Amino acid sequence: MGYQRFVALGDSCTEGLDDRYPGSEQYRGWADLAAAALAARDPDFRYANLGVRGRRLDQIIVEQIPTALDLRPDLVVLFGGANDVLTRGYRPEVVAKRVEAAIRILTRAVPTVVVFTLSDVSSRMPGVLRIRSRLEALNDAIRSAAAGHGARLVDLWEEAAVQDLRYFGPDRLHLSEPGHRRLAAHLLNRLDIPCDQAWLAPLPGVPLNPGLPAHLRWMWREVLPAAVTRTRNWFTGRSPGDGILPKRPELLPVLADELNKWSALPGKV
Repeated sequence: MGYQRFVALGDSCTEGLDDRYPGSEQYRGWADLAAAALAARDPDFRYANLGVRGRRLDQIIVEQIPTALDLRPDLVVLFGGANDVLTRGYRPEVVAKRVEAAIRILTRAVPTVVVFTLSDVSSRMPGVLRIRSRLEALNDAIRSAAAGHGARLVDLWEEAAVQDLRYFGPDRLHLSEPGHRRLAAHLLNRLDIPCDQAWLAPLPGVPLNPGLPAHLRWMWREVLPAAVTRTRNWFTGRSPGDGILPKRPELLPVLADELNKWSALPGKV
């Protein structure tokens, strides 16, 4: 099946953190990479990306889904739920209702809807193992809603690359360039769209295996500041994405220079 109108929804992962364009501060990410593969097959292809960092599922439902439906896409891909899992006021039944609502609304209006489960990041994040049960509950809700409403599922729970920190940025949550390429390949395979299967090959060399000093530095530099920020935002009602607009709010063609830039390897343009 061909797709001509693709809209990506979600949070920072959909926005593209931490995959920067070569020589730029702008983010690329799995959605841009997938759009490049789809655009190469059809000159009439159009792509919009409404993802904004920090967005929970309830915010995605209110802010992004109505805009997406107005664009009348034939393909919507949603990556979300991580911020719901990490929120201070987390309740599994509330998150499950948000998941069901988002997938139900989308599948009623869009021919093809794809959703992702989240990978198990708990085993490589000392001190935050308590999130494993939250991730399991979120993924169960996503699987159930996808099956019940006919959405396609990319199940990342047992993704092998999650054990290799090279697939992640400094905070060990956001994907790096290889991580986003891997995610794009999983999506394109689920859509039966040819893509570079080398994106799914293990990275060469030995995976990073940080010792205790590196873990302590990570806790000090990444975890504690993030925890302070999330606590402050919880009390003030703010979100990390406040004031940030979607990077591609309209369905636009993918131009030749964009196609070359999106597909460039790090250090090459």
